[in-house]
Amino acid sequence: MPITTPREMFARAYKEGYAIGAFNVNNMEIVQGIMQAGAEERSPLILQVSAGARAYAGQTYIMKLVEAALSEADIPVVVHLDHGADFDICKACIDGGFSSVMFDGSHFPFEKNIEITRQVVEYAHERGVWVEAELGQLAGVEDDVHAEHSIYTDPDQAVEFVQRSGCDSLAIAIGTSHGAYKFKGEAKLDFERLDKISSMLPGYPLVLHGASSVPQEFVEMANQYGAKLGGAKGVPEEMLRKAAKSGVCKINIDSDIRLAMTANIRKYFAEHPEAFDPRAYLKPARQAVKEMVQRKIRNVLGSSHKI
Repeated sequence: MPITTPREMFARAYKEGYAIGAFNVNNMEIVQGIMQAGAEERSPLILQVSAGARAYAGQTYIMKLVEAALSEADIPVVVHLDHGADFDICKACIDGGFSSVMFDGSHFPFEKNIEITRQVVEYAHERGVWVEAELGQLAGVEDDVHAEHSIYTDPDQAVEFVQRSGCDSLAIAIGTSHGAYKFKGEAKLDFERLDKISSMLPGYPLVLHGASSVPQEFVEMANQYGAKLGGAKGVPEEMLRKAAKSGVCKINIDSDIRLAMTANIRKYFAEHPEAFDPRAYLKPARQAVKEMVQRKIRNVLGSSHKI
């Protein structure tokens, strides 16, 4: 099946109250684990490529991995640029075969964000490519994205931004954050703000970044085998499921995949100190990715059997 755009995926997700998972990919094992999970669950997928992944693996390598994966699975898959920093990166990904790109101008003033988003939209739409933008800012760290404080999305600005920029979907800030350290106290999301934005943009697909749940069993597993992840805490899965019923059509998940993979590799080395064959420890890591993605599809996204 060829790479597709999110248009039909999001339209059905919005109508039926579920979300599509956008899972970050960096190497072969992660791509394989995600694709195996999607195929078994009969779920549409978004394979998400960050600037860090492009720098690490190379855009050509990633696209060839995706090409190989699509030759073995008959599920709809979007290839999406995550946090594109400027027009040139978005253009390179569009020209390189991505079906969706995100321009992240959230750190720019409002007018500048609209200006560059509009530029990306015009180039992308001429080539049939979807554009995600961001308004508001998430705290935390992910690859090259750093912010100390959250700036929640203003609903009135969101409407104006969408109308003037022409973006196809909008990432909003309602309390999630990047990385594995999201909350010190009780986890809270501003559902009132989400509902207001959703009501003011009826039928419009919203996006949640920084939406890993940081399952504590994997934090404990990693720590048991030498990690130091004290205080790692994410967004409870039931909160994300609620958001998926309130206009959020795309939920980004990265840290949970990293955590499951790393915890299992640490465990393998602790139990097999003689091991040095990468295939030996990457096989259980790949299985952990698959199981984590299946967990998200079932418990958070609600996208099982939506093909």
